[in-house]
Amino acid sequence: MLTEAAHTQVPRPEYPRPEFLRKEWLSLNGEWDFSFDDEGVGEEEAWYLADAPAFARTIQVPFAFQSKLSGIEDPSFHDVVWYRRTFEIPEDWDGKRIVLHFGAVDYLAKVWVNGQLVATHEGGHTPFQADITASLIQGSNTIVLRAEDFSRDVTLPRGKQYWLEQSAAIFYTRTTGIWQSVWIEPLTAVHLTKTMMTPDIDRNEIRLRMFLQGFKAADDLKLSITISYGGEVVAEDQYRVGAAEQLRTIGLGDFTDHGLGRLWSPEHPNLYDIQFRLVRNEEIIDEVAGYFGMRKVSIEDGRLCLNNRPYFQRLVLDQGYFPGGILTAPSDEALKRDVELAKEMGFNGVRKHQKTEDPRFLYWCDKLGLLVWSEAANAYEYSEAYVRRFTAEWQEIIERDYNHPSIVAWVPLNESWGVPNVQIDIQQQQHGLAMYHLTKSLDAMRPVVYNDGWEHMTTDLVTIHDYESRQEVLEERYATAESAVNAMPANRKIFVGGASYQGQPILVSEFGGIAFKKSDWEGWGYSGAENEADFLIKLKAVVDPMFTSPVIQGYCYTQLTDVEQEINGLLTYDRKPKAPLATIRNIMMHLHN
Repeated sequence: MLTEAAHTQVPRPEYPRPEFLRKEWLSLNGEWDFSFDDEGVGEEEAWYLADAPAFARTIQVPFAFQSKLSGIEDPSFHDVVWYRRTFEIPEDWDGKRIVLHFGAVDYLAKVWVNGQLVATHEGGHTPFQADITASLIQGSNTIVLRAEDFSRDVTLPRGKQYWLEQSAAIFYTRTTGIWQSVWIEPLTAVHLTKTMMTPDIDRNEIRLRMFLQGFKAADDLKLSITISYGGEVVAEDQYRVGAAEQLRTIGLGDFTDHGLGRLWSPEHPNLYDIQFRLVRNEEIIDEVAGYFGMRKVSIEDGRLCLNNRPYFQRLVLDQGYFPGGILTAPSDEALKRDVELAKEMGFNGVRKHQKTEDPRFLYWCDKLGLLVWSEAANAYEYSEAYVRRFTAEWQEIIERDYNHPSIVAWVPLNESWGVPNVQIDIQQQQHGLAMYHLTKSLDAMRPVVYNDGWEHMTTDLVTIHDYESRQEVLEERYATAESAVNAMPANRKIFVGGASYQGQPILVSEFGGIAFKKSDWEGWGYSGAENEADFLIKLKAVVDPMFTSPVIQGYCYTQLTDVEQEINGLLTYDRKPKAPLATIRNIMMHLHN
């Protein structure tokens, strides 16, 4: 992979998009001017101009103002906020197109450069960008961003962000404004904008789709592709570019499926490096580095498989909250450490709960080997406005994360959030079906969960949330497929709308949630433990039935860490284990006697 550019010390200095990496870029993280706009007068008073006097304080980007690491730490409602900073374009970027990137801004964003509107975006978890070349001037340039959140709107795709000021129950502190990295990069007029890489392990092929910006039919361009593994080139291709969208299938032919080969799995996270070079007159005008994993997720005769073999998924619920940064990790190392801790406790995957995670987290899952169920941040109530918002954002999520081999399932809906009357409301049922089929239309290689937890209709996996703490009840409930799908944990039906069980793999995708206070945090859980010994006994009591059941094909334990007022994590909020990691690992992998 290409070496990341050197930077001065700024918060989160690593390249934000590691699976689509360019050599030249400039981080805009760090100190920005900042202002609340509680009266909503900023646009009328032209705060987007470089000399606007309204900015009375500063903030550390990419941390939301509610967080400690932002330097502000104000959890109260401020639904309109403004950011401003200056920057200069490096001299050796002259003649290039300058593109400004935002990793995520919650929720509605407007961006000006030197007083000119260059971008608008709706959606709190997805990236956007703008070519700002025409707005630049010599010397110092000014970026201004206005972000508007809707703290009390329960039809907003919001995940766990509470619509009241103080966190309570299962809801946490809100995130408003910039919460992922900001950066700029120089590009030529014609350049690659994205790639889509689809592995086919049965044919030993990688299917590549490449998308170009600025292509003209008269351009004499070639695209060069180099694939390597462990530093050795295994495939090369170069051909003339004839359209703005390119399709190429490349045979690898460097392994067979006798043993592990070079397939990707949590146990063997093998990755291929890939370089794309756009060439004009023998000169490289654009170069992007990425990677991919050869892996397959499938359902064969009712069995959930990874790489054509039945594979029991041992997942942990991961909400991706951090004490200092809320939704934003304090460092790349913190994201990596969460992956390492999950693996050290015996898990082979995470269900990323009510959050579309930072691409750097997915990079570490790809590199270190951890399955990911990618779940959207849902609204809480249904409306037509919600459908419009959510459908658009979900498509952007799939587009952003399509290439990550670690992602093995899409979860658009959780526990009927956003569709609270799906049991009886045909309109809400149709929305769930629409999300299922929309997802399948965009990605044919991953299973899709209709509505994680209960109240399913058409679904590839039957997933059940069950916080029962008694071992004997769990053993009886999951003794057969019939008893599993006819159970009603939380008094909810597993199927609704006339749908019924059709032999899909059954997974208990939330369970456990044992509260165990091991820090100064006060809080709650779904059941409780008095001390470490009691905790381990109760942990074993709920995990063992997942393995002894003849029908369960995977589980997701609640949860990786304590979060704010919840103390049902295996780790405290600051990532301290509540019991020895090796002991937890033995229980989670069913290795104890």
